[in-house]
Amino acid sequence: MNAPTTMPTIRLRNSLTREVEDFAPLDASNVRLYLCGPTVYDRAHLGNARNVILFDLLTRLLRHDYGADAVTYVRNVTDVEDKINDRAAETGREIRDITDETLGWFHDDMGALGNLPPDFEPRATEYIGEMVEMIEGLIASGHAYAAEGHVLFSVASYDGYGKLSGRSVDDMIAGARVEVAPYKRDPMDFVLWKPSGDDEPGWETSLGYGRPGWHIECSAMSKALLGTSFDIHGGGNDLMFPHHENERAQSCCADPGAGFAQVWLHNEMLLVEGKKMSKSLGNFFTVRDLLDKGVPGEVIRFVFLSSHYTKPMDWTEEKAREAEVTLRKWHAIAEPGGTPDAAVLAALRDDLNAPGAIAELHRIAKAGDGATLMASAALLGLLEDGMGDWLDTGDDTLVEAVLAARLAARAEKDWARADALRDALLAAGVVVTDGKGKGWEAGPGFDPAKLEGLV
Repeated sequence: MNAPTTMPTIRLRNSLTREVEDFAPLDASNVRLYLCGPTVYDRAHLGNARNVILFDLLTRLLRHDYGADAVTYVRNVTDVEDKINDRAAETGREIRDITDETLGWFHDDMGALGNLPPDFEPRATEYIGEMVEMIEGLIASGHAYAAEGHVLFSVASYDGYGKLSGRSVDDMIAGARVEVAPYKRDPMDFVLWKPSGDDEPGWETSLGYGRPGWHIECSAMSKALLGTSFDIHGGGNDLMFPHHENERAQSCCADPGAGFAQVWLHNEMLLVEGKKMSKSLGNFFTVRDLLDKGVPGEVIRFVFLSSHYTKPMDWTEEKAREAEVTLRKWHAIAEPGGTPDAAVLAALRDDLNAPGAIAELHRIAKAGDGATLMASAALLGLLEDGMGDWLDTGDDTLVEAVLAARLAARAEKDWARADALRDALLAAGVVVTDGKGKGWEAGPGFDPAKLEGLV
């Protein structure tokens, strides 16, 4: 599919310039974006899902505006890292078994949230040759040096270091956990290649037997799949420094003048009931934890999209209940055949303003336009085929049976039973919507299981 001749304007907040800017792709027929993906040693926690949902939303919008075949989305997999080595040592399992299993979990969990797969999902272990080649070039150009089996990037060799995170080198030293190793020329220098012991994964290369540092992985994979210059790079704001700062430094030095990523998108962090998620507070949980508790993936996605990506997102049970009520109403009227609403598109083009788009979806639903609602919601990954599987039609049958039983009790003047059924409906979160007691909708705390055994 060719991109439209006149492109709508998308505006994005560029972390590199700290401005919301008009997005102008390097090549409108091949819009390229890269997201730092998972390190595969454990289940994805709830915060890990935020940048995946953000980039899924971005990709959907770009494909709508530029064409389904005009977007290349890369999300890498870090499958060589010390945390993985530690997990292998703890469990006695093979590293590949751990990474394959964990990546499968990640796919299942992200798919349950309505995220489409990326076009490419490179594994770091498949690009060791490209990493070595890039490191060799950095050594040759004076931007890296070998010391005691390691190869380190020389931060002082790159004048632009700190531009992305907006910090001075002194600030970065003070605020970061910088490993001060005796073989470093400068405390800020970071590892590109490190030696491996007998019990650690390693590759025999011109750099010696060892394995790559984390930062070089993304630089090599993005270059291999997207080129030395591409459009958008992103991740959580916790990656801005040191990971993205280091990526940018080594890539710009490896290919001077290319520019690496033109736009950097960073999402804010996650709160749970107003507090930072942490194991010590007992509010740390994975995506799978929520799914296993019966929270639908579509509900989780809706709650995430209800906060702008540049703002902290507060996960609360109340928001989840409200999202479920809204989605039940929308699914009840949604129907195929429509086209996306202009106001929804305008909101998304305004720095991916998903909360604004959701407000427009409420307007469309209130007007009863089910076709436009479904087409517009699809831009946000909502109301799509399969996403409504959590809506149990058996629940509807049970609610309607209890409503009918209450009407029968009223007709027979059995007021005690009628009142008991009314109270049970209220306790189950059922809201009666007409005076005759036949119409209903799911309200806060909707739980039809509470009605079992009443009729």
